Amino acid sequence: MWKAARYPAKVPLQTHTLQIQWLLLPQMMTVVMMIMVVMMLSVGFSGCSPTDQSNELTSSAPKNLSAARIAATSGLNDTLAEAQTVHLYRKLLEHAGDGVMFGHQATLDYGYNWTHQELAPDELKSDVKEVTGSFPAIYGWDLSFLGQPQKDKNVTSGTQATSGTKTTSGTKTTSQETERNHLAAMQKQLAWDRGAANRGGILTYSWHMAHPATQKNFYDTTAVVHRLIPGGDLHQELRSYLDLAADYFLELSPVPVIFRPWHEHNGDWFWWCKGSTSEDDFKALWRFTVEYMRDVRGVHNLIWAYSPDRSRIRMEHFNEDYHWGYPGDEYVDLIGLDNYWDLGHHANSAPRELQLQQFRTSLESTVKIAMEKGKPAALTEAGFETIPNDRWWTDVILSSMLHNKYTRQIAYIQVWRNANYEREKRDHYYAPFPGHPSASNFKAFYEHPFVWFEQDMPSFYPGHL
Repeated sequence: MWKAARYPAKVPLQTHTLQIQWLLLPQMMTVVMMIMVVMMLSVGFSGCSPTDQSNELTSSAPKNLSAARIAATSGLNDTLAEAQTVHLYRKLLEHAGDGVMFGHQATLDYGYNWTHQELAPDELKSDVKEVTGSFPAIYGWDLSFLGQPQKDKNVTSGTQATSGTKTTSGTKTTSQETERNHLAAMQKQLAWDRGAANRGGILTYSWHMAHPATQKNFYDTTAVVHRLIPGGDLHQELRSYLDLAADYFLELSPVPVIFRPWHEHNGDWFWWCKGSTSEDDFKALWRFTVEYMRDVRGVHNLIWAYSPDRSRIRMEHFNEDYHWGYPGDEYVDLIGLDNYWDLGHHANSAPRELQLQQFRTSLESTVKIAMEKGKPAALTEAGFETIPNDRWWTDVILSSMLHNKYTRQIAYIQVWRNANYEREKRDHYYAPFPGHPSASNFKAFYEHPFVWFEQDMPSFYPGHL
């Protein structure tokens, strides 16, 4: 397979200097002018420019995309996408069916019994690596570390630095201290992201954005989307939040990011969800987010992932329910699904055999939607809290990925984070750690040639990032 494969770094093209005698220059100019006239006539008769003509990439692309755009971006909604982002997207399409990449949320930040603050400055640790010997292929992160838009005009950072913020020790910090802590966290995150990409890993970001009106957390379902979209009284607030994200992604550029905003929107647990907004308003929110980041702020290193939640999708109406709030193919690059429901969720009372069957069907249905649109598919968020099934990794996840020609097309699966027990006082983890009952089965999952971790990855980037 692709174990440990790497593409060589780009080699500069050699240039050759041609010596031209001045006596030949008039004749050469005449030839050039004749060629230009022929090309202009050809374009005029054909009705399109040479870059609009068909090529081998158009056959599997959606019909509403021009050949020039497909040739340039392989179907990305951003026609100005950076070269590294285009290359990553093409590789996601090309390697569909070759293997499934494994991802883990916040894998470098903390684990079940450690936090990064306990490590040496340049030391990296991950529960996944502790068990398998490799970091995950997909690094999941959340933009919540960006904080809230700056309200104090005297402070230039993107986060709100409020005097008198309490620390965990009970003391209060000043605005300047809060600012320094925020900048340090930003630099740490940039180092993690750049390091992961340089090792061949892929970044994906979600965003559990605080409620823009109440300033409470993302679980506050007070209706607000209608106030954030163009024409709403809080539209500028949305722009301020998006500026925080744009600033970070621009700083990270050219490293590509699979960006998954407004996830699980068909549920009723976040303020942007179906339970708190209309379908038209959600579409407007998504479209404005893309257009503002891409066209106004000039962020061109994003692959936009759409990911409804499986628990609100009826299996017999999968295609219909999946598309609730879908903003249009021109605003989405990757077809995702968040699925805890079929993997042992405590609220799902269906027999485990039926859950397994429906999990596989959900993967197949997601891939079919992606194939119709000419886009890659992924299990963008998933897991079984505490992994009580010792053979879950091979008997459920791997067997489902290998189930048929459709399920094999899933580009990656990302499981959720491993909450630090000492800090959160609860068992909330989705990847094994040393000593966990499923650790040996996870190692077997890792060793299967169809499963890719970071050290197994084919090169998804041209050259060095």
